[in-house]
Amino acid sequence: MERTFLSWEDLLRLVRHLVGRLPGEEFDLILGIARGGLIPTALLAQALGMRDIVTAAVRFYEGEEALPEPVFLQFPPDPVLFGKRVLVVDDVWDSGRTALAVKLRVRQAGGFPLVATLHFKPGRNQVPDQPDVYAEATEAWVVYPWAPEAWRKTQATLALGQGGVRKP
Repeated sequence: MERTFLSWEDLLRLVRHLVGRLPGEEFDLILGIARGGLIPTALLAQALGMRDIVTAAVRFYEGEEALPEPVFLQFPPDPVLFGKRVLVVDDVWDSGRTALAVKLRVRQAGGFPLVATLHFKPGRNQVPDQPDVYAEATEAWVVYPWAPEAWRKTQATLALGQGGVRKP
């Protein structure tokens, strides 16, 4: 599978693009999906001037085996979401299972979710939904700048004396 490595500059470009695609309505709070959605959540909160940020942690796998239903390891209490316009943020909508589970849980709590992702993979989508807003569609494996794989690539570049850093 093709791998696309993103720089921090690429990430900021995607976030700016995502902000431009959001509807004009204001949101009451942002819900970031751990782990990949947390950095985009922080960047979107800055761009939108928002301070109310909550998180959700969802597990769909036990080891290598897919679970039939999501396990919510962390989720805001229903009163925090009730009657609120909630911007749900994740890095990528791959199968769609995680973001959809969060979206449905926000609705169950009485909130009004809108899901925004940096990337949408239509060919891998396994649910009858898609992100409400996304910055780019792709089928590639996206390596975000915070991913351990990106760290290793950066460390290897620095070890070779590239990137404006001197070798000792």
